[in-house]
Amino acid sequence: MADPREIFYEYLRRIGHVVDLAAEPGEPIRALHLGAGALTLARYIQATRPGSAQYAVELERELLDFVLLKLPMPQGTTLTTHIGDAREALAELDAGARFDVVILDIFSGPDAPEHIACKEFYEEAAARLGPDGVLIVNVGDEPALTLVKSQVTALRQAMPDVAAFAETGMFEGRYPGNIILVGTGRKWSPEWTAELLARGPHPATVLTGMDLDKIAG
Repeated sequence: MADPREIFYEYLRRIGHVVDLAAEPGEPIRALHLGAGALTLARYIQATRPGSAQYAVELERELLDFVLLKLPMPQGTTLTTHIGDAREALAELDAGARFDVVILDIFSGPDAPEHIACKEFYEEAAARLGPDGVLIVNVGDEPALTLVKSQVTALRQAMPDVAAFAETGMFEGRYPGNIILVGTGRKWSPEWTAELLARGPHPATVLTGMDLDKIAG
């Protein structure tokens, strides 16, 4: 809490590094969090990009109330919270609302909600992005990577390009864990790959194009 820029969980650090690339360093952004959790990433964005406007959706009212009571947001944070289903909340946003970053952190293996783990949802989320916006999806999965494969396929159908970013061993299907998928409105930049690999956590791998085909099938 003393320094929200220091994120403990590996997969959240990776998401934070993608957010770092979404705009010039320190520049305020508009961020939509679908699955608010403990608001770790909202704190990170406020710390690294002061003045950002953020909107967080969480299904569990008790969780969000507890977090805001015990771990209040830093002074000066612009954060709007909403209790409800992620897809329904997305549809209820103002028609003109656009975001630089949309972060989806809901999925966990076979329990992923079908109405969100699909091409149609990703199309709706992509429609909320600005011209250079990115859609970041955390997928928690088992070694077979069944959910990861289906989500890569769905996200590719909804956005021009997709990358996958994770601890290197995750792509070998040796154990359960998290893989971060990133959908972009234009061709994935090799410079982004280099930046993410340098930032870690290590060992890290970024898959795109034909390399990602091998995972997606």
